[in-house]
Amino acid sequence: MIRAYEQEFGCRLVVMCDTIFAPSVTYFEDLIWNADPDQDLHLMLDTPGGDGETAVRLVRAAQSRCKELTVIVPNQAKSAGTILLLGAHHVLMGPTSDLGPVDPQLPQPNGRDLFAAKDLIAAVEAAETAIASTPDSYPLYASLFAEFSAVMVQQARSAMARTGDLVREALVSNPDRSNDEVVRIAQALQEQLVDLPRDHGAVFGVDDAEKAGLPVVRANPAGIQWRLIWRLWTKYFVLASPVYEGRSASQVLREGRV
Repeated sequence: MIRAYEQEFGCRLVVMCDTIFAPSVTYFEDLIWNADPDQDLHLMLDTPGGDGETAVRLVRAAQSRCKELTVIVPNQAKSAGTILLLGAHHVLMGPTSDLGPVDPQLPQPNGRDLFAAKDLIAAVEAAETAIASTPDSYPLYASLFAEFSAVMVQQARSAMARTGDLVREALVSNPDRSNDEVVRIAQALQEQLVDLPRDHGAVFGVDDAEKAGLPVVRANPAGIQWRLIWRLWTKYFVLASPVYEGRSASQVLREGRV
């Protein structure tokens, strides 16, 4: 199916379905190390988010190996996934596509799940206010935050402060984008994807992406491109495992094993 898509659209297609953290760089590099820099690269991306710093590294790697980069979002590219696609020439979105707020996410103490840095900061500030007015409530809040250290709270604050820089670095990674475009899009995204959203899971669809000035390509749900992508995406959805796949590599991650 990947081969059929490449032949139909004259490009290289790679697939990444995973949370975005440091190991993603190695798996992704394995997909594009021999890519033709004079050929377009299409990345089918599905991710709940992850680390924004890694997202910038990924889009820089992709842009260095292609003529133009298109990121395809059949389902979701939340948080760090949205940061990654900010560096693309084109973002192919359909009626099911969902981007999201780019406030950072951090790993929970269990090492598996993620939490929004904004939520942790808000929870701590609410607890501080409650304890100041009702000191007897301290034991309750102490137990609720037992798994979170002061260092983690500071990491969340530092990550929030870095968000604007990550957005600009991702935008600049597109070598064909002007400085004026970078400033304009960054300003629009700061309000819509950083300042205003109160929920990290807030939906940000194709209309929202267009209004923010992102280089959106609206997929025709009845067209051959979206049909090929959707048939391919459903295979990975059923597989229900992190996957990095292309013409030269296929990595399926299961409980820490490849």
